[in-house]
Amino acid sequence: MTLSARLAVGAAAFALMFGACGLNLASAADLNKPIPSAVIDAPKSKASTSETLVLAGGCFWGQQGVFQHVKGVTKVVAGYSGGTKETATYRQVGTETTGHAEAVEITFDPRVVSAGDLLKIFFSVAHDPTQLNRQGPDSGPSYRSEIFYATPKQQEIATAYIKQLGEAKLFSGPIVTKVEALKAFYPAEDYHQDFLIHNPNHGYIVVNDLPKVANFKRVWPDMYSEKPVMITKMGS
Repeated sequence: MTLSARLAVGAAAFALMFGACGLNLASAADLNKPIPSAVIDAPKSKASTSETLVLAGGCFWGQQGVFQHVKGVTKVVAGYSGGTKETATYRQVGTETTGHAEAVEITFDPRVVSAGDLLKIFFSVAHDPTQLNRQGPDSGPSYRSEIFYATPKQQEIATAYIKQLGEAKLFSGPIVTKVEALKAFYPAEDYHQDFLIHNPNHGYIVVNDLPKVANFKRVWPDMYSEKPVMITKMGS
């Protein structure tokens, strides 16, 4: 969806907040509840102080907004992954022909939060893993659910967790999340960074993304940090 189209959707959704919100929640009825931790996870240790994980789950405004509040996360960048550098622009990704997904690169301290912890948030409150090539009002492969692993351990954790959650039958439909090796991550344009924080009253944010942050705080309070990490300055 182009930026102008997304803005239009946001305005319409805001004007019809209760109706639109009901539609979005109905399509994500499995979300906003605790789910089991990953049985296979990386133990918290002092061997490393920084690790990255790239996740795609719909519009990167909301994904960035959620993971900025995770304790132990030090940086979250909105961007693109899955395609080439030459096509990593918002305009081109919106054509749905580049192979890119809107994604977030999460930098975290593995001594505080694990990759499995991040995936628990990802699957429970950040997006609906049963929606194929769409999230809420946005549709197309750039809004797909995907985990781009940076290490063999991340691949093992992601694959095993999807199997674990599927076998537990926690969702009303099958999990469609893809797991793929990270080839590259390209930061999105500056105006997309910290968009939720800079635009909390935007209609799209109010209807689609602020509820995700609120649900994160409610469902996983021990992992929630009131102060989000930012890569821009307020007022910029």
